[in-house]
Amino acid sequence: MTTALIAEDEPLLADDLRAELAAAWPALQIVAQAGNGPAAVELALRHRPRVCFLDIRMPGMTGLEAAQAITEDWPDDAGALPLFVFVTAYDQYALQAFDAAAADYLLKPVTPERLAQSAARLQSRLAQPALGDATLASLQQLLAQAAAPAPRLRHLQAAVGDAIELVPVDDICYLEAADKYVRAVTAERDYWVRAPLRELLPQLDPERFWQVHRSTVVHIDAVARAARQDNGTVLLELRQRPERLTVSRVHAGRFKAL
Repeated sequence: MTTALIAEDEPLLADDLRAELAAAWPALQIVAQAGNGPAAVELALRHRPRVCFLDIRMPGMTGLEAAQAITEDWPDDAGALPLFVFVTAYDQYALQAFDAAAADYLLKPVTPERLAQSAARLQSRLAQPALGDATLASLQQLLAQAAAPAPRLRHLQAAVGDAIELVPVDDICYLEAADKYVRAVTAERDYWVRAPLRELLPQLDPERFWQVHRSTVVHIDAVARAARQDNGTVLLELRQRPERLTVSRVHAGRFKAL
């Protein structure tokens, strides 16, 4: 039996989708229902559904961010990644991106006819061999398409005691998300920046700052070497820091030469 998760912050919409799925795909078993992004990630990793219906706009984490988190934390022994279906009210340019990069999308309000079409498409996809790296590449493409351009940062403002210190972006070895803060790590010390990583990332030069995990961005000039691991991840050694950074399977494709 195929299993699924529904993530939707509006309970009435979630219940409607559940009822419509029961009619369009009677053999589908809904194993979990989440009201926000973090809960969707936790429940997906616990129940390991074959399909995840993710609302794009949810509290705590968007549907795109939840899909990335599920993909990066998916256990090696859990089998194929779930198929992601994004439920959205975005306009046409976004829908074209979803259609190209995701398993499917559903436009609110979801109609029975469109849901039946989606159910047929998903059943066809599930009957095919696991897509593996192709799924990861598509998700990475989708996340990149959703990122909005922003002015480039030259300094980060970090709280140091009662003062604010300006940390040159060029000095940063890597950035690590920590709830509402970001830990900015230089060769000499750590700084704490009061801003979520998802807000800082579009303001960094993508040629120099590579996202290697949903919670980690590395300054590529700070990397000394990279080694591919058996589980598909990559381990980075830094030039001026002793710690090693793990590149998730989503982003390991950037190190193709290994």
